[in-house]
Amino acid sequence: MNAEILSPELPGAADAARARITAAWSRDETEAVNDLLAQAELPPAERAQVLARAADLVARVRAKAADQSAVESFMRQYDLSSEEGVLLMCVAEALLRIPDSATADKLIRDKLGEADWKKHLGGSDSLFVNASTWGLMLTGKLVQLAEETRRDFAGALKRLIARAGEPVIRLAVRQAMRIMGHQFVMGRTIEEALDRAAEKGNAVYRYSYDMLGEAALTAPDAARYLGAYKAAIVALGRRGPWQDVLDAPSISVKLSALHPRYEVAKRARVRAELTPALLELAQLAKAQGIGMTVDAEESDRLELSLDVIGAVFADPSLEGWNGFGLAVQAYQKRAPFVIDWLAETARRTGRRWCVRLVKGAYWDSEIKRAQEGGLAGYPVYTRKPNTDVSYLACARRMLDVGSECIYPAFATHNAHTIAAIHHYAQGRPYEYQRLHGMGADLYAEVVGPERLNVPCRVYAPVGSHEDLLPYLVRRLLENGANTSFVNRVVDEDVPIRDLVADPCETSRGFVSKPHPRIPQPVALYGELRKNSMGVNLANDNELKALADAVNAARAPWSAAPLVPGASSGGPTVQVADPAKRSRTVGSWQAADAATVERALANAVAAQPQWDRLPAASRAAILEHAADLLEQRRGEFIALAVREAGKTIPAAIAEVREAADFCRYYAAMARKLFAHPEQLPGPTGESNQLFLNGRGVFVCISPWNFPLAIFMGQVTAALVAGNSVIAKPAEQTTLIAYQATKLLREAGVPEAVLQLLPGDGATVGAALTRDPRVAGVAFTGSTETAWAINRALAARNAPIAALIAETGGQNALIADSSALPEQLVKDAIASAFDSAGQRCSAARVLFVQDDIADKVIAMLAGAMDELKVGDPGLLSTDIGPVIDADACSVLAAHAERMRGEAKLIKEVALPAECAEGTFFAPRAYEIPSLDVLKREVFGPVLHVIRWKASELDRVIDAINATGYGLTLGIHSRIDATVEHIQKRVRAGNCYVNRNQIGAVVGVQPFGGEGLSGTGPKAGGPHYLLRFATERTLTINTTAAGGNASLLTLGE
Repeated sequence: MNAEILSPELPGAADAARARITAAWSRDETEAVNDLLAQAELPPAERAQVLARAADLVARVRAKAADQSAVESFMRQYDLSSEEGVLLMCVAEALLRIPDSATADKLIRDKLGEADWKKHLGGSDSLFVNASTWGLMLTGKLVQLAEETRRDFAGALKRLIARAGEPVIRLAVRQAMRIMGHQFVMGRTIEEALDRAAEKGNAVYRYSYDMLGEAALTAPDAARYLGAYKAAIVALGRRGPWQDVLDAPSISVKLSALHPRYEVAKRARVRAELTPALLELAQLAKAQGIGMTVDAEESDRLELSLDVIGAVFADPSLEGWNGFGLAVQAYQKRAPFVIDWLAETARRTGRRWCVRLVKGAYWDSEIKRAQEGGLAGYPVYTRKPNTDVSYLACARRMLDVGSECIYPAFATHNAHTIAAIHHYAQGRPYEYQRLHGMGADLYAEVVGPERLNVPCRVYAPVGSHEDLLPYLVRRLLENGANTSFVNRVVDEDVPIRDLVADPCETSRGFVSKPHPRIPQPVALYGELRKNSMGVNLANDNELKALADAVNAARAPWSAAPLVPGASSGGPTVQVADPAKRSRTVGSWQAADAATVERALANAVAAQPQWDRLPAASRAAILEHAADLLEQRRGEFIALAVREAGKTIPAAIAEVREAADFCRYYAAMARKLFAHPEQLPGPTGESNQLFLNGRGVFVCISPWNFPLAIFMGQVTAALVAGNSVIAKPAEQTTLIAYQATKLLREAGVPEAVLQLLPGDGATVGAALTRDPRVAGVAFTGSTETAWAINRALAARNAPIAALIAETGGQNALIADSSALPEQLVKDAIASAFDSAGQRCSAARVLFVQDDIADKVIAMLAGAMDELKVGDPGLLSTDIGPVIDADACSVLAAHAERMRGEAKLIKEVALPAECAEGTFFAPRAYEIPSLDVLKREVFGPVLHVIRWKASELDRVIDAINATGYGLTLGIHSRIDATVEHIQKRVRAGNCYVNRNQIGAVVGVQPFGGEGLSGTGPKAGGPHYLLRFATERTLTINTTAAGGNASLLTLGE
């Protein structure tokens, strides 16, 4: 294994055009928009022409509003930003995926009857809207509605459910969904879609067919999608020939469907495996005489997609074919520079791209991901008008490049955008694009020689109704939101001038170009504290800078006790890299008994003065420490990788969490400790409550979070006014030593914070039995927590505080309404991230029997895609376990499972793993939770099936373990989620996501029962456990009367 971290997989130097793309990842929004405005704006007279044309388009559409399509009627009635609109989508879509009736009926009870349906009933003349409101299209015929029913729909629905039962409603809503699916999906098969496209009203359009489906999670998934694309291309070709590739239909392809690990971390594998697959499709499309467009996906995949698409575009086998292209998302700040790169590659190869310009469909998730990741900025614009400006500027750029380089296609349902692009084009060739099922009324005023005489291509999904979900929900939320043009175009209450407003004028009018209510990621927590600084691992510039910083920190490291006035005679311990035991990371010297004694004496003497220091001053030291951590994160990441075996993303998260602890506890100290709390009481008396440090705190931290938990314990104790003796885990002493030195550099006096490396018997036991210790903060095993508790209780000394966070038999419960793909992704992350060496890791997956076979097969396939190996490489998913002892315990469990469980999958270990303490991740199916006698601390997941009627038995079994740390729930039935959450005794509950990675101040972490004492680390009550309370009562009348009472006015 290479000693270098990250560097072996870094890409080579990019050309100038690609470098400009990367540089614009999170460009300043004000600067970007001002540049775009200069490119998009028109002179006043031309601007007026565009506005007039756009207004005319809207007026024409409104004049025909009575003939509006059923889907557009639905969009108007159910504003998809409303509760009812989202609810209807949720119910109908979920019902198509839930295999068992019992769970489907629970969903109906859960969702229907609560929302305000009656405001929609009769609100439109379209049968589709009212039928969807009722959800009673059992045979495609409407049920006649009684007057009383019309008056009280909610009551009628409840009576209907009570009388007819959920099955009737279930069938009804499913049928309604199928009818609605027909509106949005061109056909269930490509042949059906082609036949429909040839029908009279549809024949005026060009078509691009999108094969619906989820992203591939397994290799068989990817092979199936590749086969479906090939079959579709051949089917399209059979309908030819066509005069020109632009007149021919085209196929839209998603790269995420063609590779199960389409992500930047797997760059080399993606280039080697995905590029040939895409080339094969392109060669087939060329042979069939049709076009092919690669759809755009999440922003972190953009530049990886350009690697693959660019290689295919330049392949000699495609010479003479100008039907290949891609979609560009205008909401990304990199979009203009992508267009420049496309133009450059077209000139270099002598070929033409087909480029579809879209606004982008993942905006909300892009914002969230940037905030969660602590990124330097957003990859997308934070205001819709800014995206609209970008769209116009990019459109103009595409047209100006020239038709020999780019054939532009503009996907839009917006009248102003249509008019502006028509004006920009000035007769140059291009096409519009719209979604099947939307915008037909608008484009009826565009297509044809008597209109704008510009062709329009329909983006037409193909697939079964069950595959409709991701596409449909994204389209509906995108186009049904109350800010959408589609939603407002025929709303007479919206003035035409507002509907066709020039986004350039709107954007120029903003005082702040970025949205003032969407803070930058660093400012996520407002004035309370800074968000910790993350790394955008998809940004090659940041990746290279990180590699430089990490590799500048060179082994060997060394550590020793940090105790003023002591010189330890303890033994020296060598530290080996768990990924390669022959590689020495450093060494540390253990504390001896005399050093322990000196540390205790120092701590007792130093604590009173530290406690008297104002809380604000102690808080400022912590904030300085957080800044130093981020400045020096390279060394801490290197230590986390080489001493603790952490993968790169886990090591980055470790440093971030440590910085978050520093800043959060600083903020809490200012709030709780800076000033006494004034308490109410009788007149003539003042009452105050003061918080002070308890005395000497011992902090015993684990090896699995050697920086984050170490810093969390220590900084909490320090900022509360205690002196601290830190005893780190023997396996990760080097990182604790560097953290202690950093805190001292930040301003903590040496005698106030001391480090005692050593084993539990010599150091830990001596500290916990000493009567001078006022409290212990401990994270580790339940057995060790019991031993510490007994040692503290055995002293004839002041009763000490114990804060213990221990293990858990953490479960993830999934019912049949769960999305299997999301469930498997979250189960894999929860069970195998950090080689399963997280207190929060999922140990048991309870999956409802109705979906168990599918989930287990998917789990096995997804595990085949995991890479175990050197944690210093970004491509590694799972690193080593901490040491040989941990490996032995896991091996013994695996041996027991051979006789008591059914193996689902064991991940293959590469030969290089023999050099370290690696344990192959595996999943077993077991009959019941009783099979597990204790927590298995490593990459092992146990799967248990349960029947829909057995939920309470599942909950009882989980509670019976006595542990209560984390719980995962995957269900789309709110009542089920609430029932589980209320009954399971667990400290941290996560719904429809993974159950690891608690964020400081957002998800305070800690369990109950055998899992710990509380209060939760990273929560608002944590510091109070490190404090003692004192009250001060003063009789203010003792000096001669109650002046304030005597002078009291009205």
